[in-house]
Amino acid sequence: MDSKAVKYKTKGTCSKEISFTIIEGKVRNLKFENGCDGNLKGISILAEGMEATKVMEALEGVTCGKKDTSCPDQLAKAIKKHLEK
Repeated sequence: MDSKAVKYKTKGTCSKEISFTIIEGKVRNLKFENGCDGNLKGISILAEGMEATKVMEALEGVTCGKKDTSCPDQLAKAIKKHLEK
């Protein structure tokens, strides 16, 4: 499923929102609002052009410190929610 820009409000993380598009099944234009700037820029670069399902599978369940979620986990949730539509 291709899409216009997706915006996902995160829960339980320092980042407040994730935006991305999925074009021909691949993640494009991934951006995080707030959070750990360098790490999230790195994730965005690595995920660019990857199959959305692979990004989702790789990042689902990643935690941050004592939290039960993380920015990568929230990205996985955002992709999953979008693909289920």
